Amino acid sequence: MRTRLNPRQQVVVDAGRPLPQLTDPLEVELLVSAFAGLFVGDEEFWEVVVAHLAGVPSRRSGALLTALGDLLPGRPGVWAREAAREQPKPRWDLGTLRFGECWIGDRSIDAGYLTLLCGYAYGQERHALVFMIDEISGSLTRHAFLTRRVDEALEQLGQEVRLQPITSEAAHWLLGRGYDRFERRPGLGVSEDVHQTRLLVRRRIALALGHVGTNAGSTASTS
Repeated sequence: MRTRLNPRQQVVVDAGRPLPQLTDPLEVELLVSAFAGLFVGDEEFWEVVVAHLAGVPSRRSGALLTALGDLLPGRPGVWAREAAREQPKPRWDLGTLRFGECWIGDRSIDAGYLTLLCGYAYGQERHALVFMIDEISGSLTRHAFLTRRVDEALEQLGQEVRLQPITSEAAHWLLGRGYDRFERRPGLGVSEDVHQTRLLVRRRIALALGHVGTNAGSTASTS
C-alpha cells in the first residue's frame, strides 16, 4: 500500500525522476541538494517520503533513496539508507568522493571577507567549491559556487588574493562554523547558491571532520 504524499512531498519525489539516468555523481549531489535542502530539518516530512519510496520499488526509488541516504543528516538519512538496501542500485556512487587541495585567501585583503577554495574529485573528474566567508558577521558563509575548472579558479583567485594552502580538516571546520551560523539564523542574507548547495557542502563538512555516522552516509578519501 502506497503512503499518501502531500503536494510538497510529491514535488520532491517527482524531482528525483532524472536520477536513474545520471552517471555523474556531482550532478546527483547538485540536483538533490537543490530540491531537498528546503525540507532538511523536517523529520516527519522525510519519514513519509522514505516510506512511500520503500513501498514503490523501482530504479527511481532506489536512486532517490540512495542519494537521500548520503545527503540527509540525522535520522532521515539513516531511514533512507536502510530503505535503499532493498532497492535497485544506481549507476553512480557518491561514496567515491575524494578530497583534494584546499586554499585560503589572505584575511587582510577584501575588507573582512575570507576566500576559501576546497578541491574534490570523483574519479579523474575534479571540481572545487569556492566560498566567500564574511568574518565581520561572525564567519557567515555569504557566497558559494562550484566549478569544474579548478586550475582556472585557482589562477583567478591568486590574482585577487594571496592564497595559502590549508588542510582539508581546517578548511571544513571553518565552513562548519559558517553554516552553523546560517542554519541557526536562516533569515541572514546569503546568496541562493548557499541554499542550493547546502546539503552537498554539509556532507563534505561531515566527511572531512569524521562525522560520518550522524551527518553523511558514505566515506571519502584524501587524494
